[in-house]
Amino acid sequence: MRLSKLLTTAIAVVLLVFDVAATQAQQIPKIRVAWVVPQGNWASVLWEKKDVMRHIGKTYNVETIRFQGTPLMIAALAAGELDIANLAFSSFALAIQNANMEDLRVIGDEAQDGVGGNYSVEFFVLKNGPVKKIEDLKGKVVASVGAGSAVDIALRAMLRKHGLEEKRDYTMVEASFANMKAMLAEKKVDLVPGVLPFSFALSEVANTLFTVKDALGGSTQFVVWAARAGFLQKNRAAMVDLMEDAIRSARFFLDPKNHAEAIGIAGRVAKLPPDAFKGWAFTEKDNYKDPDMLPNLETFQKVIDAQQQLGFLKVKLDVKKYADLSIVKEAATRIK
Repeated sequence: MRLSKLLTTAIAVVLLVFDVAATQAQQIPKIRVAWVVPQGNWASVLWEKKDVMRHIGKTYNVETIRFQGTPLMIAALAAGELDIANLAFSSFALAIQNANMEDLRVIGDEAQDGVGGNYSVEFFVLKNGPVKKIEDLKGKVVASVGAGSAVDIALRAMLRKHGLEEKRDYTMVEASFANMKAMLAEKKVDLVPGVLPFSFALSEVANTLFTVKDALGGSTQFVVWAARAGFLQKNRAAMVDLMEDAIRSARFFLDPKNHAEAIGIAGRVAKLPPDAFKGWAFTEKDNYKDPDMLPNLETFQKVIDAQQQLGFLKVKLDVKKYADLSIVKEAATRIK
């Protein structure tokens, strides 16, 4: 009888422990983070390096979700089906003004264009083609990835500086980055934009006419992490832990001594040979990524102002009103 009682008690204790553990697991928030481009977007690779993280599975869990583009991300944020989006400056501003998402907040850095010697998005013309300078685009056809997109804003801004306006002075067509090289080579268009890694293939048949850095007058905060204020308030502690883990992982990928492993992970995520990323991914030849994941609000303001001046925003947007950097700053202080 005594043995039976002890056995019963032991089983009850084990069941209680499992029940407590299950309850705790249910209470850990699952944070859903978006990405579009493998390697190009942090969320595609950061949580592939869990061994440098301290909090995942303890104070939060994460689900990384691939989207085809930012419009679907904005819809998912609005529906409560996504927690953290990676938005270009153009999408961020439009989400506030067009989707009435007044509670949207910049919370971290995703990518910056043209910082120091880092990569800047290029605009290409055909080698030995008729376009040698921007003024030569008058009467020509230029390609964009979509009216009001970040790349499109830079393109229009540069052509306007040189006295060229769409419809009056040039024709604009839309295409995906993957199709730009063929369209230029077949002389269907006279200028195309190129982002990494598509710009490598474009350089085989084309020369760079100008860059986003040239167009927008210096470096720019191109893409940010964004979340809604209510979600941040409800999950602040978990978000600080997530951002600490993200920063630790980002620093691993950006450290030159880890390059071989970093591009191996990028290759696995992108389903490409690691050599496709060798020598440029996570280096100065790539877009700049802040090691503390801290965005530059001043250059973010600059490009959103350009968006408004080109007529894609109704009124000027004060970026600082729509930013909460307290979480990423607190996370970074834990590591230093």
